[in-house]
Amino acid sequence: MKKVLLLVVLFIAQSSFAPKPITWVAIGDSITYLNDHQNETGSRVTKGYMTRVQEKMPQLQFTNKGYNGWTAIRIATEIEKLGLQKADLYSVFLGTNDWWGSKPLGIFADYENNTGPTTVYGAFRVIINKLRSLNDQAKIVLITPMQRVDFVYINNPKNNAYGSYKPKNGQQLEDFAKAVVAIAAYEKIPVLDLYHQKGMDHKNLVQFKRLKDSTTGNYVKYPYPDFIDKPFHPGVDEYPYPEAAQNITFDGLHPSDKGYEQITKGLLKIFKKMN
Repeated sequence: MKKVLLLVVLFIAQSSFAPKPITWVAIGDSITYLNDHQNETGSRVTKGYMTRVQEKMPQLQFTNKGYNGWTAIRIATEIEKLGLQKADLYSVFLGTNDWWGSKPLGIFADYENNTGPTTVYGAFRVIINKLRSLNDQAKIVLITPMQRVDFVYINNPKNNAYGSYKPKNGQQLEDFAKAVVAIAAYEKIPVLDLYHQKGMDHKNLVQFKRLKDSTTGNYVKYPYPDFIDKPFHPGVDEYPYPEAAQNITFDGLHPSDKGYEQITKGLLKIFKKMN
C-alpha cells in the first residue's frame, strides 16, 4: 500500500512540474512547408526547424502552416481560408517569394494605415491583425527572409532563379528583410533577422555550383561569386548542387540540415526568453 501511495505522490509531483503545453502555429512558405515534406528535398533534409525546436522544447505543439511558393501578399489575401486556429505562439516567416515574384514592397505607411494586401507592408498588417483577433495575448515572432544564391529545384531544374546578390525588378531582397525588422520594432515583438545573421551570407549558402566550362565542356566547381552569370542548361547539364555542394542551403535557397539548425538556434533563444 505504501508503495502505491509513493507512486501516486511521485506521479502527481512529476505532473505538477511538467511544462505546460504551448500551441505554436508556424506560418510561412516552402522553408516552413518542407518541415513535413522532406521527400521533396531529394532526401537532403532530415527535419525542419519546427521539429528541431520541438525536440528542445517538448512542450511546444506545432501546426505547420507553410505554403509552397506562397507570398506574404497571398497569405494575407487568403487569410480567412487558411483555417488558422487560436494559439499561444505564432511565427511568420515570409518575404522571399514576394521579392522573387516582384510583388511591391510598399512603404511603412501601408502597414501603419492598414492599406490591405496590395503591398508586402500592408500584407503583414493583415496577417498580424488576424493573429491578434485569434488571441490578443498570443506571442508573435517575425522571421526575415534569408539571403539566397542561384536556386535550382532539385526535382525540376527548369524551376530556377538567380540569387539576392542583385535586384529583381528594381527591388533588393534586403529591403524586404528590413521591412520585417521595422514592423517588429514598431509592434515591439521579437524578430529573427536571418538575412543579416553571421554565417548565412551569400558566400556560405553553398560550397560551390558545379557548371560546365563553356570553353572546355568540363564541369567546374565554382564558389560564390564566381558562378554568377555562368550558364546552366536545365535538362542538359547535370544538377549543379551535388551533396558536397550544400552548406547552409542544399539548393541555393532552401536550408539544409545545417541551415535549419541555424534557424532553430535563433528561435530557441527567442522562445525561451518569452516563457
